[in-house]
Order: sequence, then structure tokens, then C-alpha cells
Amino acid sequence: MFSKQNILILVAAVLAGIYIYSFTDWINRPHIQILAQTRPIRPARSSAKAYPVSFLLDGDHRLTDVKVVLLSAFETNKDTRPLWHLVAYTNPPPTHGFLYGARISGMRPATTNAQPQPLQPNSAYRLLVESGRARGQIDFRTSGPVEESN
Repeated sequence: MFSKQNILILVAAVLAGIYIYSFTDWINRPHIQILAQTRPIRPARSSAKAYPVSFLLDGDHRLTDVKVVLLSAFETNKDTRPLWHLVAYTNPPPTHGFLYGARISGMRPATTNAQPQPLQPNSAYRLLVESGRARGQIDFRTSGPVEESN
């Protein structure tokens, strides 16, 4: 038979396990929440066909990997070639948000001298970010086409 002391220790261990599972990141990988917004402004690049897209993170994160892929290609092949891929090369400062294709401090292209591919109007993409163990992703759709100025 169990004594009262053994039952209390068992109950405390079960409650501690439930707490650790539910309220800490020891078991579950932390998740980064991302908000994508299309900015209906004239793009910096004259060759851009879609309006710029900005990404806002749920806090300040030291990003280690940023990647944008075409959603239809990514759903069929997880190793599809990214349109834009940055990796950290130093200890990156905390980042709260960024624009597609813009330079992010402490990061550089995964492939030497790679340039971000232009986004196409009315197309679906997926942004994948990593910050240490934390990961996040969001699907977004571009708008456009960018109107020509006279």
C-alpha cells in the first residue's frame, strides 16, 4: 500500500509535469508569430511588379534564418529553392520587423551575392523564420500589379 507521503509526492510530480508541458518551452518548441502586410506604396526597385510586403514579429527576436518560398512549390517539395534566403553570420541584434528583400542587420544571403527574386502580383508565398530554437511561418499573398506612373 502507498502511504500518504508517497501519494502526495506522486501528485506533486504529476502536477509539475503538467505545468512544465503546458507553460514552459522545455518540451515544446517556441513559436514566433508573424504579421504580414502589403504596403501600397511605390516600390524602391523600378522593376518590381508587386507592392512591398512588410513583416512584423510578436517581439524582438535574434533571427538566425529568414526564407521566402513560393507556396505552391513548397507544398509539393519542402526543399524548393527559396526566392529570398538570409542566414546570420554574426550575433544578430534583436529584430522586430523587416521588409521583403531588405537588408537585415547581422544577416547575409545564404548563397554568395544572391539577390532577392521579385515577388509576382497576386501570388501566394510562405515566410519561414528561425531564432535559435524558436520558429515561425506565415503564408501571405501579394497585391498589385504596381501601377505605372506617368
